[in-house]
Amino acid sequence: MTEAVLNIEGAVCAPPLTHNEQIVMGHGAGGRMSHQLIQKAFLSAFENPALGAGDDAARLESGFHESLAISTDCHVVFPLFFPGGDIGRLAVCGTVNDVAMLGATPLYLTAGFILEEGLPMETLQRVVASMKAAAGEAGVQIVAGDTKVVQRGKADGLYITTAGVGVIVPNLTIGGAQAKPGDMILLSGSIGDHGIAVLDARGELGFQSTVESDVAPLNHLIDAMLNASKRLHVMRDPTRGGLATTLNEIATQSNVGILLKEETIPVRREVAAACEMLGFDPLYIANEGKLVAIVAREDAEAVLRAMRATRYGEEAVVIGEVTAEPPGRVLVRTTLGSTRIVDMLAGEMLPRIC
Repeated sequence: MTEAVLNIEGAVCAPPLTHNEQIVMGHGAGGRMSHQLIQKAFLSAFENPALGAGDDAARLESGFHESLAISTDCHVVFPLFFPGGDIGRLAVCGTVNDVAMLGATPLYLTAGFILEEGLPMETLQRVVASMKAAAGEAGVQIVAGDTKVVQRGKADGLYITTAGVGVIVPNLTIGGAQAKPGDMILLSGSIGDHGIAVLDARGELGFQSTVESDVAPLNHLIDAMLNASKRLHVMRDPTRGGLATTLNEIATQSNVGILLKEETIPVRREVAAACEMLGFDPLYIANEGKLVAIVAREDAEAVLRAMRATRYGEEAVVIGEVTAEPPGRVLVRTTLGSTRIVDMLAGEMLPRIC
């Protein structure tokens, strides 16, 4: 849940709401403006310990042997279909992944549909079939839902909201506040694929691209990682706002520094070319089938081997480490040997990406 750093010390400061302030597209980009919106509009109304933890899902004590992980997502991607995926697969995988990032086993989803008058029935059937396939791959069931129809021109075709629930085994605590100096940072594969694939589908690249979205359920990858180590401290899927924003969230939550090595961060040649042409930094481009993990240094190699033995972790690499200083900051050591600050995404970059 990139939409999550809320009341932790050092989080992005948000000025009070003003009467004439309006929502703009940048509020939905997953970066600094999104975090400020959450703080100003929602935290004061809904604040509680589970929400304030700022993770991809809320951890709730069930009163039984296991804890619960619960998350919800809204999906407004445009267009509905893009290379490598569609809004249906995105809706299932996004929620499955958010639940799994706490180390939970996702079990059940609910789905809500906002349908626009005039949407072809064939389009809806394609999306539902894609959701069924993604749920089957993840091993979850869609057990409840709701459907509403709005007038033509009021919903841009189709919006989907999903919620998910999973169980967390006892004595397992994974979250953004658990990173420790000396930990290693692992990334499951190349970054930026999803964002560039969606731009390609919109016809905004200006050239033909073979990039496909990485949208995928990551819970089986996470199972392999948990079997390899009991000292996984943080897991997060870098969606809106990209890897840079996600690592800034973690650095703030844990009050630690993060040092990346630029040459170790995998970016596909086509993605790098598109970013160079458009003036984008791949570190800020959305992903939907990648995770970043922070693990005790002693277990990093074992976790890396486990990741590489799975379908969605074959390209996993170590990209950096957690440091004590500077707290709350992400730095990257460039290929030239210099060091630069990697800040959180400021505002609008790629709206309607998920």
